Amino acid sequence: MTTTFPLTGEPLALDLLNTDTALGDLVADPSGLAAWLAEQEGRLAPVGEVGEAEVAAVRGVREAARAAFDAVRAGERPPAGALAVLNGALAAAPVHRELGWSEEAGPTAAARRVGTPAGRLAAELAEAVADLLTDPRVGKVRACEGEGCVLVFLPAHPRRRWCVASACGNRARVARYYARHKGEA
Repeated sequence: MTTTFPLTGEPLALDLLNTDTALGDLVADPSGLAAWLAEQEGRLAPVGEVGEAEVAAVRGVREAARAAFDAVRAGERPPAGALAVLNGALAAAPVHRELGWSEEAGPTAAARRVGTPAGRLAAELAEAVADLLTDPRVGKVRACEGEGCVLVFLPAHPRRRWCVASACGNRARVARYYARHKGEA
């Protein structure tokens, strides 16, 4: 079975939240997580082999992120447990800068994380969550208005109502058309 991700390209933290859909958990197993990581290529450090430890780490960060985002979007304090999980993920794989030299560019400074592969992945995702939680745009994050849709997005246009206009938006337009013409038949 090919896993298709209904919405990617949002801030990384929202892409993470959007792995838990009305269709189920898209990162519930190593193959699903590996597929999602492939979709995120270039946004996360390479993980290598994906196993159950990585799945558990990602799902833990996602659940804490959901609780924190829901609270912040409602203008409330995030649950202490959610913040503890996110802070724990950040602390488990701290980042440091490593100096190097490139013949083309000269001196370089690359970010490096220490820790297990699962810990490094969880820390990167927790960092993305922290970045968005502290971003003033967090209040603009919206839930899709599509019936039964649970995806969230950061609208580039203030009138955006659906996660994907060609999916949820089209269903809403068809439903309105049907409702208008139902009595004419």
